Amino acid sequence: MATGSILKVAVNAPLRRLFDYLPPKAGELPAPGVRVRVPFGGTRQVGVVVALAESSDVPAGRLRRAEEVLDREPLFGAGELSLLNWAARYYAHPVGEVFAAAMPVLARKGRSLDARSLAVGATESADEAAVERLERRAPKQAAILRRLLAGPIPLESAGEALGDGWRPAFRRLADKSLVEQFECTAPGIDASQLEAEPGPDLTPSQQMAVDTILAGGPEPSPVLLFGVTGSGKTEVYLRAIDSVLEQGRQALVLVPEIGLTPQIVRRFRRRFACPVAVLHSGLSEKSRFDAWADARSGRARVVIGTRSAVFTPMADCGLIAVDEEHDPSFKQQEGFRYSARDVAVVRGHMGRIPVVLGSATPSLESMRNADIGRYRRADLVERPGATSHPRVRVVDLRTTPAREGLTAPLLEAMQRHLGAGGQVILFLNRRGYATALFCTECGWVAECPRCDARMTLHQHPVGLRCHHCGRAEPVPATCGTCGAGVRPAGQGTERIEIALGAQFPGINVARLDRDTARSGEALATLLDDMRCGATRILIGTQMLTKGHDFPDVTLVGILNCDQGLFGTDFRSDERLAQTILQVSGRAGRRHRQGEVFLQTAYPQHPLLGHLVRGGYGAFSSEALRERSEAGWPPYSHLALIRAEAHGRAEPLGFLELCRDVATRAAASTVSVLGPAPAPMERRSGRYRAQLLLKATHRPSLQALIDSLVTSVEATPEARRVRWSLDVDPVELF
Repeated sequence: MATGSILKVAVNAPLRRLFDYLPPKAGELPAPGVRVRVPFGGTRQVGVVVALAESSDVPAGRLRRAEEVLDREPLFGAGELSLLNWAARYYAHPVGEVFAAAMPVLARKGRSLDARSLAVGATESADEAAVERLERRAPKQAAILRRLLAGPIPLESAGEALGDGWRPAFRRLADKSLVEQFECTAPGIDASQLEAEPGPDLTPSQQMAVDTILAGGPEPSPVLLFGVTGSGKTEVYLRAIDSVLEQGRQALVLVPEIGLTPQIVRRFRRRFACPVAVLHSGLSEKSRFDAWADARSGRARVVIGTRSAVFTPMADCGLIAVDEEHDPSFKQQEGFRYSARDVAVVRGHMGRIPVVLGSATPSLESMRNADIGRYRRADLVERPGATSHPRVRVVDLRTTPAREGLTAPLLEAMQRHLGAGGQVILFLNRRGYATALFCTECGWVAECPRCDARMTLHQHPVGLRCHHCGRAEPVPATCGTCGAGVRPAGQGTERIEIALGAQFPGINVARLDRDTARSGEALATLLDDMRCGATRILIGTQMLTKGHDFPDVTLVGILNCDQGLFGTDFRSDERLAQTILQVSGRAGRRHRQGEVFLQTAYPQHPLLGHLVRGGYGAFSSEALRERSEAGWPPYSHLALIRAEAHGRAEPLGFLELCRDVATRAAASTVSVLGPAPAPMERRSGRYRAQLLLKATHRPSLQALIDSLVTSVEATPEARRVRWSLDVDPVELF
């Protein structure tokens, strides 16, 4: 056993433990939270020192030494270290991968945070004669000194300018007092041109919400900000943040989609005379690194970001706001499967930071937490400046047939609203032209050869496409089985767009889905055209539900409400209710009366009745009652084990092993359900299966997960499959 100062290092590797290293020979002992460069296998990796220990279980002769300390001060403070360690334990994920997920790519590669404020250069005692003395016995040092005599170099560019392995030679030159590293002015964020814009007067319920957020005391519980669409939730965030900034502290705002970021950033920058940093996956590596560094140093007073921004280290965070907290995109679906919303709540609890969860359609978990007093609740009951909530009309598709997805009452309403200068939004959560291509004689349907799914017919460009694996095929002229003709079935957004162009000639129609908004620039153009009135009719998919503010939209048509009424996932009703209300909420902002048309073949369905008559509150009360009776979250806790392989037998074999281990180890409060093939068993040429763990007692589930992972991860069955563990899954598929 080795003794002395041992570094416990998180290394980006799929192993569920820390690695022990001796500190570098030179310099001070690195503190927890700094990055170190370490030998790892046959490679060199950047890791984070998580803790220091007096001893190691690794024999002294086998302990390797960290090569280099990369930071002058910790990247992660004690609070952030605690949060990341908690996340690794809670989600049962390798701790090194958790720390890697919390850093931008350049930080993972070892880029110095000092690089933007430090430079290297020659000292006054250095001259050409010193270069000549070094050339014969130390040519590397001579080359570096000659380059630095020409002028200083920013530290972030030193590797490129001075060559690989420049640091040892630079240190030897520094020992001779020929070169030095020195402070220079950091670029930071220029706030000199910023001028604060005053906010509007608050409604009484907005003022009460702000007061509730700020009255949390020394250990504030989270606040659920429940407000109808258009009720001014963002203004509540702004006022609460204003108070935090006056205290000299920072604020973190999480949004679900990159597409929302420009809109909310513009509003925040107009309001506050302070730097605002933005963090999302659409940025360049350097831009993301710089924004992350500005947040950590405190230069950025407000940080706005998508999911991974929840881990951003901040100098003094005084408020966390999670906008559209119900949105499933806050849950990471690959790799480290964390919920940014839930991590935000834990970060707030650990750091005694107020947390605001805002939504017009909160998750049932958050509604339940508010009901039992775990969260405080603030309701926004009116729309500032709006005449009233949108009028809702249900169109029965059984008695009022639709042509190309559009009924006569909806078309008449569109004519009326367009004639009055309004804009129209139509929602259909199916992209493409037609949902299927089939044979009129034998019933053949075009199916993906790699997935258990039908191919979707597209017109732009023309072809068949699988929306699950991306496979593309040409459209056959005839049936490959019997030679008869083929025809499309069902409507997608492309087909509706074409029909609208024929129905409303001269009216600009646009389509918002993943095909038209593939880049951030394309998305921004679509949204700007809608806001300025260049687009009069917008047909779109789920992307329409993401909180966009279109003040001149007066009519919303939901072309098919029935897609989620009979889903197999226990969250299907909740997702449908949220979608209907979020899309409906785009109508009638500010001073214009809105109208909503719901087209359905099931007008008497209880879900639609609750939404139309009582809004989301009535729906959520009934949905929580049903969840309680069935024992689904939030009245239970879930973990889902997924496995996939090229053969059908291997995933089921691995999950049967998991079932046997779990059944032996599970407490009486834990149920083991499955294994079973996934609802879509074959995807991208791989067979998938799953096993569900369901518990009424969270600690019992956590104990079982820890035991199960330890027991199965090194087995031969595990090596034959690709498997994952999803704690608190939001999708069961």
